[in-house]
Amino acid sequence: MLEFSVPFELRFVIALGLAFLMGLERESSGARTKGRVFAGVRTYSLIGIFGFGCAWLFQVGIQWAMPMGLLSVSALALVGYLAKLKEGHVGWTSEVAALVTFVTGALSLLASIWVPLSIGIISTFLLSEKTKMEQYVKRLDENEFLAVLKFLIVTLIILPVLPDKPYTEFNLNPRHIWQIVVLVSAIGFVGYFLTKKFGGKVGLWLSGILGGIVSSTAVSISAGRTAQRNPNRSVCALQASILASSVMYLRILVLIWLIRPEFAHFFWWKLVMMALIGVLLSIGIRSSVPGSEKAQLEPLRNPFEIKPALVFAVLFVMLSVVTVFVLRLYGDTGLIVLAAITGVTDIDPFILSLVNQTPEFHNMILAAVLVSMMGNTVMKGLYFGFLAKAARGQSLIRYGIWALLHVPFILLSR
Repeated sequence: MLEFSVPFELRFVIALGLAFLMGLERESSGARTKGRVFAGVRTYSLIGIFGFGCAWLFQVGIQWAMPMGLLSVSALALVGYLAKLKEGHVGWTSEVAALVTFVTGALSLLASIWVPLSIGIISTFLLSEKTKMEQYVKRLDENEFLAVLKFLIVTLIILPVLPDKPYTEFNLNPRHIWQIVVLVSAIGFVGYFLTKKFGGKVGLWLSGILGGIVSSTAVSISAGRTAQRNPNRSVCALQASILASSVMYLRILVLIWLIRPEFAHFFWWKLVMMALIGVLLSIGIRSSVPGSEKAQLEPLRNPFEIKPALVFAVLFVMLSVVTVFVLRLYGDTGLIVLAAITGVTDIDPFILSLVNQTPEFHNMILAAVLVSMMGNTVMKGLYFGFLAKAARGQSLIRYGIWALLHVPFILLSR
């Protein structure tokens, strides 16, 4: 990280400013709630200056200045809390904020300047957003929270202990494989979170775009079921399905860039073009039923759960091995056939295993990726058309055109 030389005087001003900011928030919070506050702007400012002064004494050789200063502020905070407790008030927030203010003042002199700035600003933000955070906690889905928590625990505990070296003739690196799993799940979770937060508010089209970050196939099936239950919403559901499929190309491009950045420039314009074609095919699909665009898709599955991640890891390893065998036995033709077959299911494990396994880029990789995407596009059109009878014709026409437009790009890449 780039370090800046910050003079002593400016560090003092930063310590005072951060303490003042913290005190301003605490005093304004007390004024809003008409409650008793531990300290106000002046007291917090003095605590910040006190922390800065203790740090200066520590620097000039008075070693006990810092621990004694922190102990003094802790004692004052404890006295204030006990007094508040006698009056029937419960809560440590202001007292802990005082300790943070002391530490911020000290770090303004002792540490790289971004450390106190980060602590002070983030602490003030957390204090000021109390109401919103409490509302968020009330709306929090316990099952989703536990799924994310379990996945993070597994990631943080297992990932560091996995061996970071290739095994077998297929060069399977356990740590690298799990990193890819975490990466795919994390990107999917972003789309899942955005879909839950905004999808129901802005209609099917944005639900489709956001859901495409998670799984375009799942969105196509969900949109098809929406159209099946209410045929009047079929055209809007089709638009959501096509837009989700358009996002798939961009999501795959991002994943390739993150895993093998040196391959990305061979893929980028072709995948971007296929995404734009999908957007153009979605234009003009309109419903004659007022308010049908406000329909909601079925909830998508949280991609941050353990089971989907393990399934992805198993598929990734299996396809890595199968791809090597197919190339050895049947060459490029076998790879294209395998790509077409995997397009019927989930193409992410196949594409990422292919990109990850190949030491050098060659045109057959691009052709195989496009063939798998073409097969996946055909299947999504069939999924949606089977479920949505009212839009079956439009679905087959638009997805059929889209699939055929893959062919020139495939031929150019060979």
